[in-house]
Amino acid sequence: MSTSTTTAPGGSAPGERRRPATPYAKLTAQVQAAGLMQRRTGTYWLRIAATTAAFSAVVTGAVLLRDSWLVLLVAAPLAFVLTQFAFLGHDGAHRQIFASHRGNEWAARIFAALLNGLGYGWWMGKHTRHHQAPNKRGTDGDVESDVISFYPEAAASRRGPLRWFTRHQGWFFLPLLLLEGLNLHAASARSLVSSSRRAKGRWLDVALIATHWSVYLAALVLLLGPGRGAAFFGVHMAAFGVAMGGAFAPNHVGMPVLPREAKVDFIRRQVLTSRNVRGGWFVDLVMGGLNFQVEHHLFPSMPRPNLRRARPFVQRFCAEHGIAYTEEGLLSSYRSIVRYLNEVGLAARHPFSCPLAAQLRA
Repeated sequence: MSTSTTTAPGGSAPGERRRPATPYAKLTAQVQAAGLMQRRTGTYWLRIAATTAAFSAVVTGAVLLRDSWLVLLVAAPLAFVLTQFAFLGHDGAHRQIFASHRGNEWAARIFAALLNGLGYGWWMGKHTRHHQAPNKRGTDGDVESDVISFYPEAAASRRGPLRWFTRHQGWFFLPLLLLEGLNLHAASARSLVSSSRRAKGRWLDVALIATHWSVYLAALVLLLGPGRGAAFFGVHMAAFGVAMGGAFAPNHVGMPVLPREAKVDFIRRQVLTSRNVRGGWFVDLVMGGLNFQVEHHLFPSMPRPNLRRARPFVQRFCAEHGIAYTEEGLLSSYRSIVRYLNEVGLAARHPFSCPLAAQLRA
């Protein structure tokens, strides 16, 4: 390892000992020197404009087909476009789009709450905890579920019919994504109801979400009628769940789940629990840049368009420090998810342990 040191911007005072640069600081310096932390506001404006144009085209299609059941063909594209807005909301929440905190927050609220009906405050709370300790029990709520068991202890605690389900949960995981859209909206609504009335931005979220559902449901009933409107809503919610859940699932499902007492340094905590997904522009699009999950977790505020360019720096760093860097193809990542969940489900009959998780515990 190099013995280089970091200094304060103005230099160290005479006789002051300089602290050795940490490995993460050196990696950060490399990506900063390559300009990868700089804003890509122009690129984001183009993406926003393109997504808005796609949204307008989908809405126009729904209006033109409003008197036919063929209008249901528009429901899935609408879900895909709104998922793209959700990805933009995610980027805004990570301060990737604009230089100002206020600009990013407003962008995130509009894309999440107004256009998708999901609370910005709810999302920020759960997602912040996830980034602090991904896949760690007791901190990351994404590994705690009443339906899916993401670690052996959860599987072993299942009783009754759920015990049988857990043994085969890997095969049910992908079909369950059809319900993920409804689950996200229900969790967001529960958070707004249960949160303090003084919670920052709570009433703004309530107003934006109320506007979203008022306009959306009124349009379904007035434009399509109760029958077609209900069918359109069902197809749209199912497709939205697949689009959202399908983009987020490969990032961490099947990677080590850390026990509550685990003490792991920042870099290993972020890298060892994350999975990248290989692919070109199509994978970038459908996963909203989250296919570069390792780089995103190491540099959460790095603009999405720069994550691919940061990948070689992170891969080289991990190779030099003996840190496992996981990357799979899209289909391979889903096979890994199904296999892992079925193996965890075996804990409903006998103990199962993940070797890498056991290594981290040690």
